[in-house]
Amino acid sequence: MSSPASRPVPPAAASQLNLRGAVDLSVLKQRQAPPAAPAAGPAAGAGPASTPPAGAPGTAGSEAPALRVDVTDANFQDLVELSSQVPVVFALWAAYSPESAGVLDALERIVQSYAGRLVLGAADIEAFPQLAQAFQVQAVPTAVAVLKGQPVPLFQGGADEQQIRALLDELLKVAAANGVSGNVGGAAAAEPATAPVPPLHQAAFDAIEAGDYAAAAAAYRQALTEMPADAEAKAGLAQVELMDRLQKLSGPEGDALRQLAADEPDNLDAQLGVADLDVAGGHVEDALNRVVAFIGRNFGPERETARVRLLELFDVVGSTDQRVAKARQALARVLF
Repeated sequence: MSSPASRPVPPAAASQLNLRGAVDLSVLKQRQAPPAAPAAGPAAGAGPASTPPAGAPGTAGSEAPALRVDVTDANFQDLVELSSQVPVVFALWAAYSPESAGVLDALERIVQSYAGRLVLGAADIEAFPQLAQAFQVQAVPTAVAVLKGQPVPLFQGGADEQQIRALLDELLKVAAANGVSGNVGGAAAAEPATAPVPPLHQAAFDAIEAGDYAAAAAAYRQALTEMPADAEAKAGLAQVELMDRLQKLSGPEGDALRQLAADEPDNLDAQLGVADLDVAGGHVEDALNRVVAFIGRNFGPERETARVRLLELFDVVGSTDQRVAKARQALARVLF
């Protein structure tokens, strides 16, 4: 299935790469570390330390750092600081985007081939939505480089290896022109093992990779049965249920559903279906407002069904997202 969220956009022409305004870190709040990225390949290491990264220019005798790290709020600032030595390519991905894993795999292989002249940061926007806000991401997957603390947009959506290499070659030229031509030391060093993924979560990840969303949902439900307070399982269940629903809403079916929703504003299935499409396509505020408006117009069982779905969409988007906070306030107004 081609996810509406991935909406491929042709990569920017290499000649158009240039430094943009500084990344706004004010939107980045403390969060728990995100789960491991879905891409197969070498295990991601921990983020660079707050001291100069091992193997960076001027750190003689140090071990080389990983060339791919999973981005968290704890290591993001270190990666931004590292961008004064080498460009850091941030790959923003999401589990609901089928293209994300392929793009992340390609970026990891390509960045490794530059032998330390680039570093890749893999960022799950569902676990770290503030980063998507900071980079003004409209779709996933998205690649944005940071050079001397400033973002350099690369591409959104799919891109093949030839296109990615052309962009990264041009990025290195821009970096050299701005005095950034370091090397962090080649192959990734061994890193301490990360905490193991809970077995039911791993079963869900494996099922998602296989496209079996029903099995993934079953694994998450079992995890919640065993541990009702498991927030990651709750969010994962909401996400895979959304992915399952979206399989039936692509192409002409989605267009017809939008028309039906416009013609019949009190058609529950149509309104919830369009809300799913809008969340997956990045139009989160439109989606949440649509469901809140339906709840405000209706009563009885349909109202409760819409309320429950809205709470599930809150889990998909993330409880700390400002758009969720606004929708919660709007929901309280229409309910009370």
